[in-house]
Amino acid sequence: MPRAFLDDNFLLHSGTAERLFHEVAAHQPIIDYHTHLPPDEVASNKRWENISSLWLGEDHYKWRAMRANGIPESHITGTASPREKFQAWAETVPHTAGNPLFHWTHLELRRCFGIETLLNPDTAESIWHEANERLSEKDFCAHGILNRFQVDTVGTTDDPSDTLSHHEECASLGITTRIYPTFRPDKAVMVERPRMLNSFCDALEKRCNRKILSLPDLLEALRKRHDDFHAAGCRLSDHGMSYCPTEACSEKEASHIFERARTGEAANKDQADEFTAFIMQELGRWNTERNWTMQLHLAPVRNPNSRYFEKLGPDSGFDTIGDWPQGERLLLFLDLLDRSGALPKTILYNLNPRDNALFAAACGSFQEGPTPARIQWGSAWWYNDTLRGMADQIQTLASVGLLSRFVGMLTDSRSFLSYPRHEYFRRLLCNLIGTDVENGELPDDRNFLDSLIRNICYENAKAYLAFPHHA
Repeated sequence: MPRAFLDDNFLLHSGTAERLFHEVAAHQPIIDYHTHLPPDEVASNKRWENISSLWLGEDHYKWRAMRANGIPESHITGTASPREKFQAWAETVPHTAGNPLFHWTHLELRRCFGIETLLNPDTAESIWHEANERLSEKDFCAHGILNRFQVDTVGTTDDPSDTLSHHEECASLGITTRIYPTFRPDKAVMVERPRMLNSFCDALEKRCNRKILSLPDLLEALRKRHDDFHAAGCRLSDHGMSYCPTEACSEKEASHIFERARTGEAANKDQADEFTAFIMQELGRWNTERNWTMQLHLAPVRNPNSRYFEKLGPDSGFDTIGDWPQGERLLLFLDLLDRSGALPKTILYNLNPRDNALFAAACGSFQEGPTPARIQWGSAWWYNDTLRGMADQIQTLASVGLLSRFVGMLTDSRSFLSYPRHEYFRRLLCNLIGTDVENGELPDDRNFLDSLIRNICYENAKAYLAFPHHA
């Protein structure tokens, strides 16, 4: 007899796996240290009019699947009604079998709405009404969802020019979940795209109430915002790059590059890479001084579809996996920071799965006490965030590093409904460990196994990231 879909032991294929999940993993709080949740929606305790606005409004994973299923853009990001967009998603869901979207969709319906019906074109009407009725309940709000999933900590993703007022509001609310900003200064190095750089600098000028005409002006403004973010509880920076720069220019040359960009003259690729390396050294020193963690997200191709980029702008579901060589550049970059005392605790994320073993091994070349696993290989990211991708990441890390020191899962999501992804990861983790125990490859020692699972699910991230309320 086949097992029921998404039963209590979903993904758990041994008695050991079942015990580890139900008795240990399922009870651990969540530290979701890298997300794109809007802090203003937490501050205002946002509620939603319908399931489409909550579920489909910002989810580029779903948008890509709908386009692949032949859904017109009007029913994805366009002017179709929320009910029509929901129907379009319901028409797509049956075709996502094998994609994590099929599991995520039905886990979210069950865990968030208590709906066990499969979503398809025939059930869309009843699920639409049932879900919207749940949305009217008192606890179906931003705070209620965070509380339901035992979310201890959320790290948002914030530009240095962004206001921190929403984080201040969150801190004053007295809610159980702590909401902290993450410092994401990518636009500060866009000297090859002066329009974007200058728009950023203009916004930063207003935020800091100072002119930014020279490199020292830029560094002073960034340092001020680094100070402000730290005071707001920030303990991570985040940097998205195609690949790591390998050589920094001098301060004099960095000044020339920046000043020319401020007048609208674009740097060439080599100059942009050298300028990025120069700025990253400065940021790395600040992070090191304050015991922050630096996150490097490497190898996305942004906006390859120029026609739709012109139409919809960035983050619309068209980004894909990059094909740049990563290994030598990554090692040279880490060494550049290390030699100049600017290599803080670091989490590395690769988008191209071919680089798994490379990233896992690279971490081992820069480990140093007293921090365990000071350089981390981060959880399976974006296109790797699948059962296969997560299993590959866990097993490769265990093979060449210390899985027991891994800081675990994150959602990287814009949706409050994404917290079942932590359950998804935890079930898979318990199944992999349980399989090793059943095969005699790990000892059947309850204290040893329970500690391993607790640490990966919660305790490692708590100790490593050192958010203010964990200090």
